[in-house]
Order: sequence, then structure tokens, then C-alpha cells
Amino acid sequence: MHLAFQLLILAILILLNGAFAMSELALVSARRAMLTLMERRGVRGAARARALADNPQSFLPASQFGITLIGILTGVFGGQQLSGRLIGPLEQVPGLAAYAAPLALGLTVLVITFFSLVFGELVPKQLALRHPERVSTLVARPLQILAKVTIPVVWLLGQATRLVLLAFGPAGADRRAMSEDELKAMLVEGAETGVLETEERDIIERVLRLADKPVRAIMTPRTEIAWIDRTAPRATIIAALRAAPHSRFVVCDRQIDNVAGVVQAKDILDRVLDGKDFSLAAALRQPMAIPDSVSALEALERLKSDTLGIALVLDEYGSFEGMVTAADVLEAIVGDAEDAGPKEGAEFPEDDEFELDGLTPVDETKARLHLPDLPNQGSYHTLGGLILALLQRPPRTGASRRAIRPARCPAAAWRLPRRRRSQSPLRRGKLTHRCCERWLMYRPLHVSRR
Repeated sequence: MHLAFQLLILAILILLNGAFAMSELALVSARRAMLTLMERRGVRGAARARALADNPQSFLPASQFGITLIGILTGVFGGQQLSGRLIGPLEQVPGLAAYAAPLALGLTVLVITFFSLVFGELVPKQLALRHPERVSTLVARPLQILAKVTIPVVWLLGQATRLVLLAFGPAGADRRAMSEDELKAMLVEGAETGVLETEERDIIERVLRLADKPVRAIMTPRTEIAWIDRTAPRATIIAALRAAPHSRFVVCDRQIDNVAGVVQAKDILDRVLDGKDFSLAAALRQPMAIPDSVSALEALERLKSDTLGIALVLDEYGSFEGMVTAADVLEAIVGDAEDAGPKEGAEFPEDDEFELDGLTPVDETKARLHLPDLPNQGSYHTLGGLILALLQRPPRTGASRRAIRPARCPAAAWRLPRRRRSQSPLRRGKLTHRCCERWLMYRPLHVSRR
């Protein structure tokens, strides 16, 4: 057989091995969501590729059979044909005549291994990793044909594989469901690669936290509610409507604990602008009540079906705790526009100080400061509640610009994964209360070199 023809056969075998390796890796690493999108766009081969990706056992045995068979043929062909051509020239070299056969075989193996690794493994697999979905659509049809042709072999290999795997225990699910942590990791990767904007990632992460957040963490507490006394005179009611830029007001009987209902400001203002008298009792509407134990996501579902769009939050004893609206849920998703706290990825100021509102939700604080699990978590829902839980007493007020005795947390709970400009190691911190009851300051204490 002519040498050129032998080299051509060997090159074809190596390229076939590369095609199998590229096809297998492309289908395994292809993103199902992208294949589904390509299928909807009418990309040829996308449906077949998605079907194979969803069921790897339908093509992996056939692909492995092809790779193994080609590897054996390459070794046998190269060892018999090419090494035989090298024996003669090596025998002419002084001192190598006695070792000509093993040297020829060794050189043949080295050359074939080099080209097999480069053109049969590394280059095809790199191409598969660069364009997994595109490659999957191109190789899906040939792999399906190969799987049908090799059905007997694939069945035999599958049965043998199952018998061997029985020794390692029962088989689990073919595909593990994606966890929330994996989804968050994908969001971080998407933001780092530029696929997602940082704001988009923050919004998606807040949506994911919504189901774990109780409604009392997003409600307007009773101390912050602008309410109207139903027994107040007309002038007082109109002044209250002017003072607070709200569209709905809670109406109470002398004190906020005695909630009578809710009025819409437009119902009263329409009559006032028309020069007519108004009655709170006539405009009064009864909002729905929800327990404080429901999640923010469930509260949103209930608010969507309520025409008034407002709900009273009650504790387990039936006492009024606050109110929640769809706007509160939206604020929990997009963030507070007036929040002056540090944003994700922002550097500390020169004095390493910043202020956070005491009503900032704990989960938002953890996300911004990259904090681990907090002590006694679950017994409070705001940053102010965390301070109270640590102090075990109300913080002293009135000391303007003077920090109270710091409430220290366990070192492990407050080691922050942030760096100064000098890239110093992790730091510990403390939370102090300053001047106003609603504003808290975070200040690093020292550098912990561990």
C-alpha cells in the first residue's frame, strides 16, 4: 500500500475520532435554554440537539463505541503499516539494527499519539466548548443515525453498564434539579461577563429572596402609617390629606389600634373640589387582612386579586402591625430610590464609614455587605431589629455624633469579604447607633490577618 494512502487513512481515523469527541462534549455542555430558543427560531437541527441533550444515554454509548473502535483501528493500522516502514531505515543506522523493531513501534506510537491528541481531542473539544449549541445542531442528525445503526451494540453496552452499576447502589435521578445557589451563581457569572447588567442581577436576586421574606419585612409599620381619625373635624382631615402624598389612608377610631377601614383620597378630594360635603363613613372601605407570617410573594398574589390594593397586616393575636401594598412589594424588588446605603461593589469612603437606615431589611443588608449568617436570625427582620437583638435593650438616643457602646457580634459572623485599596485581608466590624433612632453606622474595627 502506498505511503500517502496509508497516511490518508490514518488522518481520516484521527479526524473521525475528533468528530466524535467534539460531538459528545458539545451535546453534554450545550445549554438547554439556548437550544430551546434556537428551536423556536427555526434553527435546523436544534430540536434534534435538544432531544439528545435531554437524554444523553441515547447517544453516549454509540459515541463511545465509535471513539473506542477508531482508537483500536488507529493503533492496529499504525502499528502494522507505518512502523513496518521505519524498521528498514532504522536497521541501516549503526548500533540500532538490533533495536529497529521496538524503536520503529515507539516512534510510530509517539507520532500517532501527538496528532491524535491535537487533532483528535484538544482542538475538537476546544471548538465544542466555544460553540456548544452551534456544534450540537450540526452533529445531532449524524449521531441519531449512528445511534439507530448501532442499536444492538448500544443495548448490549447499556445492559452491561447497568449490571456493573448495581454494585454501587440504586441509580438516582438522571438530572439533578438546579438549586437556588446555582441560579445565583449563574447570575453572578452573567453580570461578570456583561450578559446581565448589575441592576438586572440585583433585581433578579431580590425576586428570588421575595419568597423567603415575610410580609412584615416589607410592610409599612404602624408607627410610619399616616392615618386619619374618623372623629376629627373636616379641616383636620383635609390638612392630613394635604400633608401626606398618599392615595389611600387608614381610618382609625381615635387611636391607630382601632382600625375602621381605608379611604381613597380621590373619593374625598372629588367632593371637596366640587364644593360638596363629605363623609368618612360613606367613603370607608374594608381592606383585606393577612397574617404577618405569610411571605411577601404570597402577599403579592393576594394583592393582585384585591381591587383596593392594600392589606392590613395582623399578628397572631389579631393586633394591627402595619399595612402592605403592591408598591411595597415593588420597592422590595427594585430597591428604595431614596436609599443612601452602599451599593453593590462600591468602595468604602475614605473614613470607612457609611450609614444605613435602621428599617433596612436584614436580607438586603446581608446582600450589600456580603455578610454570612447573622446571630439569632429569624427573630428580627430589619437592621434596627438586629441591633435590639444584640443589645438586649433599646439603644440610647440624643447623643449626637457620639457612638454608643458597640454591639459586637461573634467574629465569624462579622468577618467581611471586602478589601481596602491596599488589598488588606478581611476585617471585623461593629454596628453603632448614632444620633437618630433610625440611622445606623457600620465601622471596621481592625484588620484580622488569618
